[in-house]
Parts: sequence; structure tokens; C-alpha cells
Amino acid sequence: MARQSQLIRINFTGGIISPGYLLQLLEIAEAAKAGEVRFGLRQELFLEIAQTQLQKFAAACKTYHISWQPAEDGAPNITSSYPGANIFVADSWLTEGIYKDIFDLFNYQPSLKINICDSQQTFCPFFSGHLNWVSSPHQHYWYLYIRRPGEENTFCWPALIYTNSIAALSRELETRLAGETPEAIAQQPPEYISRPLDQPLELPAFHLPYYEGFNRQGNQYWLGIYRRNETFAVDFLKDICTVCLETGIGQLYATPWKSVIIKNIEPAHRKLWDYVLGKYNINVRHAANELNWQVADNCEDSLILKRHIIRHFDTADVRTYGLCFSIRVKEAGGQFGAILIRRQENRYQSRLKYMQRYDILYKADFNPNAAGLTVYRNNVLKEHLGPYIVSLCKHFYEIGSEQPVLQQYARQQAPPVVRVDEKPLHQCPGCFTVYDEAAGDPFREISPGTAFAALPDSFSCYICGTGKEDFEEIAAASLRHPAV
Repeated sequence: MARQSQLIRINFTGGIISPGYLLQLLEIAEAAKAGEVRFGLRQELFLEIAQTQLQKFAAACKTYHISWQPAEDGAPNITSSYPGANIFVADSWLTEGIYKDIFDLFNYQPSLKINICDSQQTFCPFFSGHLNWVSSPHQHYWYLYIRRPGEENTFCWPALIYTNSIAALSRELETRLAGETPEAIAQQPPEYISRPLDQPLELPAFHLPYYEGFNRQGNQYWLGIYRRNETFAVDFLKDICTVCLETGIGQLYATPWKSVIIKNIEPAHRKLWDYVLGKYNINVRHAANELNWQVADNCEDSLILKRHIIRHFDTADVRTYGLCFSIRVKEAGGQFGAILIRRQENRYQSRLKYMQRYDILYKADFNPNAAGLTVYRNNVLKEHLGPYIVSLCKHFYEIGSEQPVLQQYARQQAPPVVRVDEKPLHQCPGCFTVYDEAAGDPFREISPGTAFAALPDSFSCYICGTGKEDFEEIAAASLRHPAV
């Protein structure tokens, strides 16, 4: 039977999207009868075009110089941690300008998956590409980890590479990896600027920042938008682009979590964003255990499985902070996730759903960027996935609780005796949320014992967004509470 539609992929280098470019693309898609689009794991855009509209769509894209390709063919997108710059990463030499300089160096279309990431962040996968560039402590020098297509293991290049050599070396490696191993290439490398690799890459402890909703960014806001079914209505994104253009926002960002981020929103313009979100009934406060999933692109079976497991999480009231889950329908190298659910291929061919079986695996130290997989359970029915994964989550926290941290802390610290009514508290005047220095703020990743004066200027109330400067110091006995 002839295909009724064509799945199209649009690459946005590094996840950077021009609102004007996207608006033109959406208008072309709308004229071709496409009502919705999806974002992918590699920060690209997918849309489905009916075969009867494909010629019209292609002609319009050519007119407006919009590059597209069939989703199953063509070159992969260059992914990066650029969307998290200045909101999830601070005090890094890898600035937005350096990212753009690197992207401009790629004067060819890579045929391998290339990742460009800041070593201080955990928002974007480090090693899900074939050529994985990770910033080093030395300004403008990078680690390079190579993973050949279809393989799991990575090879660390035996030198740090200078920024201006990234594109040229990537191009050379693409040609040579087809017939040589990374180890052999490193023995007879091409010319490039480098410095000695003086220390191994230290992977940061994984945590996924909450990437949804309105959040403070200095004196401005950033907005993250996630869709439970992964689909974004064309009309909604058109309005998003229009607001960006009218308020002087020059970039949107696609993330590896199939979401969208808008930065540099002025407080005076927030009402416009509230209007658009309300117009399309967009919810922006989903549970964290729903946001920490990597699901195969355009795969409804994987989404159904994700929803099934999340329902079990809710019933079991399980903690998942610090974990990342991944569903792998087909074998593929470079999968990102602390806990992986993999469907067995020999069962996939069966038309009987009850015949399908799954394997549950996890990464070393439960770090989704780590190498190697350990099998937790094999040949698991769908109905049993939830209980097993809940048990594995509890195992993760049991491992983390093995060290006598509290006892060690008690021996090292001699905390002064403070009367309860003398403990310094700071309260939000808007919703009466309290910042307790002894407890910190787990919603903002602020450790217990952090003084209010030591909080960054960007600190805000996690409920209503009130800034640090408006919090009031108050005695515990004088705490105010919202009226009921």
C-alpha cells in the first residue's frame, strides 16, 4: 500500500530557532494541512505532510530557503546544551557567543550525530552522539569522546582540542571512521590545535533541573513549555512566534526533552505569555516524575508505556529525583538514561500485546551519562514493569543512604543552640512561603544551611515567583498564613 503521508524533519543547529524562520515554516505547514508538530530528542522538529500536499510543501520551502528532509533519511541535527546557558549553568567560560562561533565553523552538513555540551550541566546528554564534544576546565579546549554508529562504548581522544579545530576535526573523523577505529585514527591524527589531556573528565552528579513554567532569570523570566503527548498545535506555536517578534525576543530553544524554552521575557510582557498559554489551555506545571523521560521520537507505543509506568509511580508515591528514565523500542547505541526499559525484539513481531516482554537495565551509579548497562530484570510483562521499576528507584536511594552522612556531619559540626523563636526566617509577602535557612530550598536545589544573604540575586519564591528582594525577615512566632 502506498504511503499516505511523509514524516518531515527540520534541523535547528544546537536547538536554536529563529521565531521569524519558524513562523514562516509553520505557515507553510498550515497551508499543507498540517495541524501539529513535534520536537525530537536531538532538538529538531517533526511534522507529517500528506502525500497530496508534499509537492506544494516542498515548493514553498524552496521559495523561502527552508531546508527539510525525510525523517528516516538525511543528516542528523547538531545538539548542544546552549538552551540551558545562563539559566541552568552559571560561571562557565562557554558563553552563548562561543556556541554560535562553533556552529558557524560547520560549513558542511555532518552525517554523524554531534553533541556540543558544557561539562558543568546535566540538562543535555553528553554521550548520545557519535562525536561528543565536552568543555574542559581550560578555556576554549574540549574533550572529545567518539562512539562509532551502532556501538555503546566511547573512546576518549588523547588530547584536548581547541575550539577552532572542532568542525575541521569532526569532518575528518566522519570520513575516517567508516574504515578505521578511533584508536587507529588517534595514532595518525590529522593536524589540529591541542593541548595535553592533563586530567580526566569528571562527570557531574546528575540532576534534572525543572525545565517547565515561568522562572526568574535575573530581572527577567524564562518560560519552559512541555506537552504530555509531545504535540504542539501549529496555531499555538504561531502565536508564540508572534509574541517573540513583537517583544524583541530573537531566539527560541528546542531541548532534548522535546520541550521549548523562551528566555529574556520582560516582566511587563509576561501578561502576553499568560494570555497565549490560557488561550490554548496549556498547563506548565507537570510533575517532575513525568518530565525526566527520554522517549523515542514519534513512537506512540513508547508514550503509552511511559504513561503506564507514571500512573504506577503516582499510585506508589515513589521518589524519582536524581533519576532519568528511557524507553528503547529498538536497539541503538548512545541511549541516555539512568534506568532503561527495552522491549525485546523477538516479542515485538507478535501481534498479541500480551506476548511482548521487556528488559529493565540501569547505568553505573545510576548516572545517565555513564557507560555500561547492568540488567535488573529480564523478560518482564508490561503489567509488572511498574512494581519492578519502583523497587529499582528505592534501591537507588538505599545506595545513597549507605554512607553515615548524618553521623559524620554531627561529628564535624558543633551547631550552636538556637532558640526556635530566634531562628532567622524569611517569608514571601505574596503567598507566605517561608525560606528556612536550616532546610534550604529543595525546589531550587539550595542545600540546607544556606544563609538567606548567600542566596543568588535570581532567587525567587518557587510558588508565585516573588523575588528575593521582597522577602521579609520575620520571627517564627510571627509567621503569617494565608486565609482559609
